[in-house]
Amino acid sequence: GRVHVRRSHRRRRNRRTASSTSKRIQPGSCGRGRRGEGKAEVAMARARSARAIVHAAGRAFASQASTRTVAMEGNAARNAGQASKAAVWSALGVTAVGFAAWMPLAHAKEQEADLEQVKKMICQVIEDDPDMGPTLVRLAWHTSGTYDKTTGTGGSNGATMRFTPEADFGANAGLHLARNVLEPIKKAHPQLSYADLWTYAGCVAIEEMDGPTVAWRPGRVDKGPESCPPDGRLPDGEKGGPAGTTQHVRDIFYRMGFNDREIVALVGAHALGECHTDRSGYKGPWTRMKTTFSNEYYRELLENTWTLKKWNGPPQFEDPTGELMMLPTDMALIWDSDFRKYVEMYAKDQDLWFSDFAKAFQKLEELGCDMEKPWWKIF
Repeated sequence: GRVHVRRSHRRRRNRRTASSTSKRIQPGSCGRGRRGEGKAEVAMARARSARAIVHAAGRAFASQASTRTVAMEGNAARNAGQASKAAVWSALGVTAVGFAAWMPLAHAKEQEADLEQVKKMICQVIEDDPDMGPTLVRLAWHTSGTYDKTTGTGGSNGATMRFTPEADFGANAGLHLARNVLEPIKKAHPQLSYADLWTYAGCVAIEEMDGPTVAWRPGRVDKGPESCPPDGRLPDGEKGGPAGTTQHVRDIFYRMGFNDREIVALVGAHALGECHTDRSGYKGPWTRMKTTFSNEYYRELLENTWTLKKWNGPPQFEDPTGELMMLPTDMALIWDSDFRKYVEMYAKDQDLWFSDFAKAFQKLEELGCDMEKPWWKIF
């Protein structure tokens, strides 16, 4: 058998902290300094133009004052007054542009600081209970995996698993543990929606467990129980034999808009965690590194020997030791030739899987969400 060594969460965090400290952005980098200089030059040019208009109007008024009538003098005065107003409004415009540019940047900085604090709190949750890491990923997955591209309903937007009936779906059994452990973080950061918190926690957990960095964007909103999706949108462990189970996997993921490669990449998250008889009815972990994000799931599928488990529970497969398990929906990835080719790719190349998973998981978490660029990032 293989020997697996799991690195300390704290050592990984220390290395990331040291790395981030050494890569601080210097003042004026990313073109910010040059953009600031450009705005200043525009402001000076506008001011000079305004002064020139006022002076020209004044000279014209003075040279024609002796020959023009009082009415003409009044017109010239009004022209000069308008020019003065133009100068004032021009200056105010420059000030407004500068203020508008500064305010969003300050707000964005504040939001970034909040998310960093949220991330620290999530990491502490996983530090205190490593088994919570896989559960946070499952929460993010299940809150997102109810999306239906035809109706545009479901998905992470809304965080409707807070309510019945969705909270009581059989597929969501045990996820109250993850929701409850995140509640103090929500109270400390009330400006963050539940929908954003749950999906962000999943991304942080993946990275904390040695997985890839998944791009994440805020912007989800919370909704009421009337927005709960119907039951049956999450995958079951089996669906009546190899052919029916394989078709079930495709039906679930095609409904959301995923292709076969994305399906195999996402199911690889079964490298984490384990099944519990009091929740799903199934029992056991998929790998021996259940709190480490790795391509071991694909290697076990291909290299281990799987036989149908003899017990009183639902159909599942076990390895010769009886310590590891696979669901029929896992076995579908090697039963089906179109799925299997991706299993073989990811078993050989973990970096490739990390890249594909990160993109597919971001897509999963953003299904049904309006992820337009925040207004403060326009500048």
